[in-house]
Amino acid sequence: MFEGLFTALITPFKGDEIDYDALEALLEKQIEDGVDGVVPMGTTGESPTVSFEEHEEIIKRVVKIVNGRVSVIAGTGANSTKEAVWLTKVAQDSGVDGVLSVNPYYNKPTQKGLVAHFEEIARFVNIPVILYNIPGRSGVNFLPESIDELLKRVGNVKAVKEASGDIPQIMRLIELCGDRVNILSGDDNLLLPILAVGGKGIISVLSNLLPSDMKRVITLHNENKIDESRKLFYRLLPLCRGMFLETNPIPIKYAMEITGRCSGDVRLPLTRLADDKQEVLKKTLAQYGVKFS
Repeated sequence: MFEGLFTALITPFKGDEIDYDALEALLEKQIEDGVDGVVPMGTTGESPTVSFEEHEEIIKRVVKIVNGRVSVIAGTGANSTKEAVWLTKVAQDSGVDGVLSVNPYYNKPTQKGLVAHFEEIARFVNIPVILYNIPGRSGVNFLPESIDELLKRVGNVKAVKEASGDIPQIMRLIELCGDRVNILSGDDNLLLPILAVGGKGIISVLSNLLPSDMKRVITLHNENKIDESRKLFYRLLPLCRGMFLETNPIPIKYAMEITGRCSGDVRLPLTRLADDKQEVLKKTLAQYGVKFS
């Protein structure tokens, strides 16, 4: 469970309204191109600026459209434990296959607080929980020893989306906990290194645009075709970097717009990709062979 390619879905907007037609088209393309699962309402889905009502509606619609064809992992993280528990319960009631719960952000809990936070969430539901460690955006780093402690307390934490960027830390996590949880890359730039040290896949931003190519990196690696996997990964790497020319999901939304998938609109305080960055990203996409609408 929780191996392979999972797409951190964007939330398409038309102006300030959610574009559900574009969301459905995006989901159908993801399934057609062989993803293992989709992740609505994570950071890439602009969850901080989506209302609770929209959050619930998006998850319900994704579950209905997907209809069991791939896994649906709903983002339900919050910096309030009560709020995160509530969102997780709502997602469970909506029929998701699991939830993705990010480190509490801004209030900067201690390691003890992180363990207690995720223990509370896990005990309130009976579906799998994926931890999301992203110190650069949450301000706290959930350490391997603390995750080991959490796993001794609850049984339904099944994976960790690791976006610390710290390969030695990720290796320590696999050393301590790799027999109990799957490690998924939370950074497209580190997909191949994390696979090499024992990771099982990725929750990807770029796969909104290129799901089949991102999946192939993993498939080739798992088939022990390491040279082919490496060659494709390094072809994709400039695009992986391009997705972070500005804050995610600004660049991926621009890429989706110029390829005709949906509008590039984002909600404030995010703003559209700057003109100079647009030219850089468009050139990078063209060099890879991406066609524009």
